[in-house]
Amino acid sequence: MHKEHRATPPLTAPDEVVVFIGRIRTPWLTRADCPRNVLRAREAGGSARVEIDPVYRPGLANLSAYSHVILLYWMDEAERDLLVQRPSHADGPRGVFSIRSPARPNPIALSVARVLSLNESTGLLEVEQLDCRDNTALIDVKPYLPTIDSVPGATADR
Repeated sequence: MHKEHRATPPLTAPDEVVVFIGRIRTPWLTRADCPRNVLRAREAGGSARVEIDPVYRPGLANLSAYSHVILLYWMDEAERDLLVQRPSHADGPRGVFSIRSPARPNPIALSVARVLSLNESTGLLEVEQLDCRDNTALIDVKPYLPTIDSVPGATADR
């Protein structure tokens, strides 16, 4: 009978715990330095470096097949109790689940980014610039699949 191979210590955590798998390196040193969104970050130029912790680097296998990735990261300095906000782009208050603000019950940010380079052995992934401060905790990396993640005809009434 074949036994499963498990890493020691376990790579996963119990439910209700988020495991950080690496760090994101950007030029923004403080929250105040960060651009308001990823579009503004990319207009500022440069790139971001995603550093995957050694134990998670095997998970990068075959990621080079994709031009873009989805990155999930933890905005640890964001407010977590603000459920209704007044974003500058909107004509009135909006519920937190109808906007992309990092201020939310779980301050998880999401970006789709073009992969500029990938080194699986060192765990370094260079991507288009991101809108987070330097040393932001990385939650996950997923391949962007245009056939699934792109929704033709999707709308947003801002």
